[in-house]
Formats: sequence, C-alpha cells, structure tokens
Amino acid sequence: MAGDPRTVRELIEGRAATCGAAPYLIAPSTTGAERRLDFPGLERDSLGIAQLLADHGVVTGDHVAFLEPNGVDAVELFLASMAAGVVVTPLSLLSPPAALASILERSQCRLLFAAPEQVELARRVRAALGRTLPLVVTAPGWQHKLGGRDWPLPAPGADDDALLMYTSGTTGRPKGVRLSHRNLLAGARFVVAAHALTAADRVLAVLPLYHINAQVVTVLAPLLHGGSVVMPERFSTSRFWPLAARYRCTWLNVVPTMIAYLLNGTDAVRDGLDLARVRFCRSASAPLPMAHQRAFERRFGIPIVETMGLTETAGPVFSNLLDRAQRKLGSPGQAFGNAARVTEPETGVELPSGESGEIEIKGPNVMAGYLDDADATARALRPDGWLRTGDLGYRGGDGFYFITGRLKELIIKGGENIAPREIDEALLRHPALIGAAAVGVPDPAYGQDIEAGVVVRPGAEVSEAELLEFCRGALGAFRTPRAIRFLAELPKGPSGKVQRLRLLSPEGRMAAAAAPPSGTARSSKTAFPSGTARLSGTAFPAGTAAKHISERSQP
Repeated sequence: MAGDPRTVRELIEGRAATCGAAPYLIAPSTTGAERRLDFPGLERDSLGIAQLLADHGVVTGDHVAFLEPNGVDAVELFLASMAAGVVVTPLSLLSPPAALASILERSQCRLLFAAPEQVELARRVRAALGRTLPLVVTAPGWQHKLGGRDWPLPAPGADDDALLMYTSGTTGRPKGVRLSHRNLLAGARFVVAAHALTAADRVLAVLPLYHINAQVVTVLAPLLHGGSVVMPERFSTSRFWPLAARYRCTWLNVVPTMIAYLLNGTDAVRDGLDLARVRFCRSASAPLPMAHQRAFERRFGIPIVETMGLTETAGPVFSNLLDRAQRKLGSPGQAFGNAARVTEPETGVELPSGESGEIEIKGPNVMAGYLDDADATARALRPDGWLRTGDLGYRGGDGFYFITGRLKELIIKGGENIAPREIDEALLRHPALIGAAAVGVPDPAYGQDIEAGVVVRPGAEVSEAELLEFCRGALGAFRTPRAIRFLAELPKGPSGKVQRLRLLSPEGRMAAAAAPPSGTARSSKTAFPSGTARLSGTAFPAGTAAKHISERSQP
C-alpha cells in the first residue's frame, strides 16, 4: 500500500490515485437498482460536498450532522465532511428529536443533512432545537450535480478533530467524544493488521453508520487497504447470506445480537449458496456468549473472531486471532496498535497477569477528550494518557485479555465481587434461553444481591424454579440469583450493548411484569412490547444493532 495517509483527505486522494475504478462501495437496495461507488468517484463527490459546505458558510472546525440510512449518501457525507476539514456527527435514526436537538446544540452544529425519508424527523429536531439550522435534503444522486474541482477549505491536520460521537449514556447524559484524523486512521490500521486485510477483501457491512464500529471497521478500514464494502440499507435475516454469496464477501461484521438472530433463522436462506470465500465473521460491540460462538461455528462452518473497542478509542482495541489453534474463546483477544494494562481502579497501580482490575488503554487511537466537559475528560484520562475504560477484567500470561464486567455494574455481595457476565454466561448455557443479564440489587443482609432478566427462545418453555436450580448447579448457591425476571427483550443502547442497569429502572421492572408468566409456552400469539420484530424474512432498520433488534422475536 503506497503512502502513509495522515488525514481522511489524504486517504481519499491516495486511493483515487492508486486504486483506479475498482469498486469501493456497493449498496444493494430492496426498492431499486444497486448503487456503486469507485475510488475516483468518492474523491469527485467529496470535492462537491466540500464546496457545498463552503457555500453554506461552513468553515474549518465547524460541526455538521446528518440523518441518513446506510448507503452511498451516508458514507460520502461521513468521509467528505472530515476531508473538508469539518467535524461530522452521524445521528442515530432511532433517537428522539429532543435528544438529537441537544446533541446539535451542544456541538453548535452549522448544517444538517437528511435523506428524503428522514425530513420529518429533521423538521422535529429543528423545532426542538429552537434556532435556525439550515437543512440539505439528499435525494439520490444529489452529490453528482454539485461539481467541485478543488478543496475550498485548508487541509486538516492529523490532530484536528474529525468526528464527534456521543456515548450511549448508560449512567447519565451522553458525552461527546472528540476523535481526530490521527485517532480514526489508527483505529483503521488496527483493523487491517488484526484481520490481515488486503485489496482482495470485501466486507458485508450491516451495522448502522451512526456507530463507531461501522465507521472505522467497515468504512475507513476498507478505504485504507483498498478493499470494498457491501452495505445494504438494513440488516435482514433472509437477505444476509444471499448478499454475502452474491457479492462474494470475504468477511462479515456483526454484533452478538445478530449472531443470535442468524442462529434462530432457517437454513433455507443458505441452501445452494456459495460462501466459500467467507474467511471469518467478526463480532464486536458486546461480549459474545461462548455458547453462541460454538453454535454459530458448528452450524455455519465460519470461524468467529471476537473483538472489543470503545467510541473513545476510535473503535477496536483488542482482537482475537484468525488462527483457530491460537485463539481463546471467551476473550476479545490481544491488543493491536495500542498498549493495554490492568490496574487497581482507585490508585491506577498496574496489576500483574491474572489479577482482576480495570482495563486501561493508551495509544494513537485514544480520544483527545470529551467536548466541553473537562471534568469528564479528567475522570476518563489519566495525566500520562492512559484511558480508563470502565471495563473490569484481567490479562492472561499470553497477552489475551478477558472481560468480567463493568466497573459500575460490578455486584458486591457480602463483600465479595461478582462479575455480572459470569451469571449471564451460566444462564445462557440453558437451552431455553436466548438472552440473559444479571444485575445487583439492594439487600439489607448482603448489601447487594443478584437478580437476572432473561429472554426465552421462541417456542421454549421454562420456569423460574428450573432456572434457579440450573444456576445453583453451575454457580453454587451464593452466586445464584435470588430472582429471575422474564423479559420480552433485554434493554440495549444504540451500539447493541445490553444496558443492564436499566433493568433497575421502573421501566425495566414494568417490562418484566408485562412479559408472559414463567413456565408458559412462548407462542406466535404472545403479545410483546412495541418495537419487537418478527424474525424470518424481516428487514430491520439500519439500527439493527440497536433497540429495534429484539432478542425476543417470533418465528
């Protein structure tokens, strides 16, 4: 790969010069003809978008945002804005208007883009914002009419802000993560190195572009290694395997919830398909239950590479290995491109291998800080540059890291630390369950005790008493939950991560109360909360890694 780009602009220019008319992005559609974008086309359209930004008075360092489903328009807005020297925020299509307006106000956004089908949402966001915000509607092919022969704004520097992303905010108001060009390209290089990607590789990208995983792993990394991306508007269980076969994809990028859905799907959609080119399936954004990994690999014959990353680290920090003989199940893997350590949370003193503590990260991928929040930045970043991830875990002697839970989710029962994931994994070994999340609850005797929310596999039948007995056999009496609550779905944030602390909220308890009683069969006539999706043949929104993918589905 020629050159060593320092910014997104240099990356776009370099690929246009070296990759010719090779396809970069293929966007299949269920309603019309597919759209294709090559590397020179990306540069041409980026110049036009940059000129449009300048025509609207946007200058270097200003903030812009967009409301777009996955596809060519979203990818070009994402890349072109950064290349122009502007800071971009892809907005979640699932967030309420008031939350989106808060993001735009805090960033002092200067311009909003929206797809035609998102204009009503954009109108409501602007109304909630309470100030004038110019809106550009991006009808298909809009960028081809813009023109532009040169970049109208000065070239950004490697340490200039490029992307502003907001965390899911499980414990309070979302924080704006400032990521520079250096951060983003470091994250992309991590992906290329960890997965040995070349220009011959093509990824099936079904995660929403308003999440760091999709942005770095399936947009920037293929641009860096000169590969290609297949990006449908939305994830669909019935179209997933046919798309992988039709476009001869070599790897897949998903989250554990999608793996659970594919396991629940029928094999009919794979009959007769040639998937021999698929080298591996990459899982990220949440811990992958080992039972699901083994079942997926046994059923589909495709190895899973589990990884881990954060918005604050421009995506991935750990990756398991491609070689099955060297990988370790239950681990997100080894550090690639950054340093990692485990510390005592209060003092920051590094702990030896095998001892549990807080995982910290340091490297060129670590954010500059949170937007206009010096206190939060100081809590997250140590003076010497180490990022406190808030994840609890330990490092094995061979450099593999293991995650046991979150610092604020840790259950302390009778003075003993209990990792919620330990309870989750035990429950998920029961064949009737497809989802589980344990949480600490107040207890007058122990300080905290354990409760768990579970999601029952469609058509299965199980009682609370049976699950408690199963846990006692797997965990012992002390670690067995005192109660099991049956849920239609587990609460999830925009990235697809289970937000277990929401189980303690009044809404979480109401959801449990609304679920069918334990010990009853889950049939297609069961009523579930709004937003629950049907499984077979269903096309989910681009936010399938978010709350609109429900682990509790109907066959």
